Amino acid sequence: MGQKVNPIGFRLAVSKDWRSKWYASGKDYAEKLHEDLKIRKYIKDRLQFAALSKVVIERAWASVRVTLHTSRPGLIIGRKGSEIERMTKDLQKLCSDGNVKIDIVEIRKPELDAQLVAEQVAVQLERRISFRRAMKRAVQTTMDFGADGIRIRCAGRLGGADIARAEWYREGKVPLQTLRVPLDYGFAEARTVYGVIGVKCWVNKKEDADKGPSPQGDRRPPRRPRNNAPAPAAPQA
Repeated sequence: MGQKVNPIGFRLAVSKDWRSKWYASGKDYAEKLHEDLKIRKYIKDRLQFAALSKVVIERAWASVRVTLHTSRPGLIIGRKGSEIERMTKDLQKLCSDGNVKIDIVEIRKPELDAQLVAEQVAVQLERRISFRRAMKRAVQTTMDFGADGIRIRCAGRLGGADIARAEWYREGKVPLQTLRVPLDYGFAEARTVYGVIGVKCWVNKKEDADKGPSPQGDRRPPRRPRNNAPAPAAPQA
């Protein structure tokens, strides 16, 4: 059996950050955890077509801050901020902490976001577009926008086949075990008339040269000198 781990959880505290940032103990932990689940379900159902990449929930004292990462901020804000005000009132009813604030972070290049790429392929599959055409188009578009590599995988009753199978395409470098590589991961489901088709996407973004060494440090052994000359002896007393 293959031992699989979520790429986001695998990189926590190295190159990825937690999606929920708060601390609680005992009974408070369970209550806040279920509140987070309700908040995420509400946002996912309401902003289904708003190109939402991720939701970050932070709690401090008696306030909750919800940060939405999206490529269509205007769709979430609404005309004169009407939509975001309505969402704030609905989220306040779900939270025991009264004060709720919603922040919006715009994604400049949605073609390099793995979650948005996977959702785009899932939408095309629901529209009965050929899965090969949708996957190849997503791979080509992501590579054209400057990614170092991309891998995309679809599994299910592809093309309406009676037996489910999985197919994937890869281009460029996608090193899944190298933690210093800025790898992004996304998953989406396409609910077709034949059944559910899962779409997974891994995107290798370019490594920034200005960041310097990785936080883990250089663990390679020191180089041996080229010449085999013995080291100078220490002076005797």
